[in-house]
Amino acid sequence: MRARRQRAARSDYLTDALTLLSGWTRDGAELRRVLACDDSQHAALTERIQVAADTLRIRPAIRRTDGHTQISLRAGESGGITDGQVTLAARIEDAYKTVVGSS
Repeated sequence: MRARRQRAARSDYLTDALTLLSGWTRDGAELRRVLACDDSQHAALTERIQVAADTLRIRPAIRRTDGHTQISLRAGESGGITDGQVTLAARIEDAYKTVVGSS
C-alpha cells in the first residue's frame, strides 16, 4: 500500500512540474517540443542540449524541419515520464531562451 502512495505522489510531482513547462506535449512516456529558430540558433541549441542530455544520460531525438527544431524525449523502460525527462525539458527551455534571446 505504501509503495502505491509514493508512486502516485511521484507521478503528481512530475505532472505538476511538466505543467510549468509551456509548449511541451506529453504522449504517453514521450515529451515533445517544437521550437522556432534559425540554423545557427539550432546548432547552438543542439550543443547545449547534448551537454545537458549527457549529464542526465538521456538521448533526445533532435531534428530540423521547415525552420523549426523538433525535440523528442523518450523514456526508457520505465513506461512513464521520468524525473530526468522533465529536468532535461526544463534545461532545454532555459537553453532556448539563452540562444534565441527571449526573456
